[in-house]
Amino acid sequence: MASVAFLGLGVMGYPMAAHLKNKGGHEVTVYNRTAAKAAKWVAEHGGDMAATPRKAAEGKDFVFACVGNDDDLRSIATGPDGAFQSMKRGAIFIDNTTASAEVARELSQAARGGGFSFLDAPVSGGQAGAENGVLTVMVGGEQDAFDRARPVIDAYARMVGLMGPAGSGQLTKMINQICIAGLVQGLAEGLNFGKRAGLDIEKVVDVISKGAAGSWQMENRHKTMNDGKYDFGFAVDWMRKDLKICLEEADRNGAALPVTALVDQFYKDVQGMGGNRWDTSSLMARLQK
Repeated sequence: MASVAFLGLGVMGYPMAAHLKNKGGHEVTVYNRTAAKAAKWVAEHGGDMAATPRKAAEGKDFVFACVGNDDDLRSIATGPDGAFQSMKRGAIFIDNTTASAEVARELSQAARGGGFSFLDAPVSGGQAGAENGVLTVMVGGEQDAFDRARPVIDAYARMVGLMGPAGSGQLTKMINQICIAGLVQGLAEGLNFGKRAGLDIEKVVDVISKGAAGSWQMENRHKTMNDGKYDFGFAVDWMRKDLKICLEEADRNGAALPVTALVDQFYKDVQGMGGNRWDTSSLMARLQK
């Protein structure tokens, strides 16, 4: 059992913190910008809540974070009331936010100066994966810190891998989102084509899903896409945030992302249709409008 803080109780962080408490058996102190949500979490799961990240992190072995973007992460980590102001030597800060590789390297260096470790550890699997404790976690950082943190991370994960030095976890998550963007657009185009051709989509998917066209997205999203229902996963607003990170990193490293850039604009169209909170499979709606 470890002493743990969890900063950020959004749709992902709320169940992840619960798994650390209930499945992992750890002592958990939570912080959330809206204190009422932290109070609700404590009422449901026990543990403690703190008024600031700094208070939450005091004396903890592991400090987890899952917030919105680079600026939010900097605020809770290195801000005046941030966790880095109180973390003890030898502790580990594990960041589950999907953020830039640049901020991961920046915070890793700051942590090293404070005598503790930083792991960038973005996750994949969406809200359902967080609730079921079966997320995939892509980690960047030092081997020793990873080895110590791995048993704790396992409470909410199905797969955990060390991808390389600081920033590598975020870069791997970018690849994950790049692959998903093109795949979902391809699936949307295929299903829309099939519907317009008058085919039975269930029969089509039953056949092609057993071959090279098969994917998690096809298996789990084709029914809802066919029915025009888009409230089953990762929101369009979040995907556009992630794709922006991918495109900015590509500008830095010279990688060509023509499909990713195009699909990002397709998601912009979905936002224009009022689909900000629809899930990413809503690319289908754009083709059917």
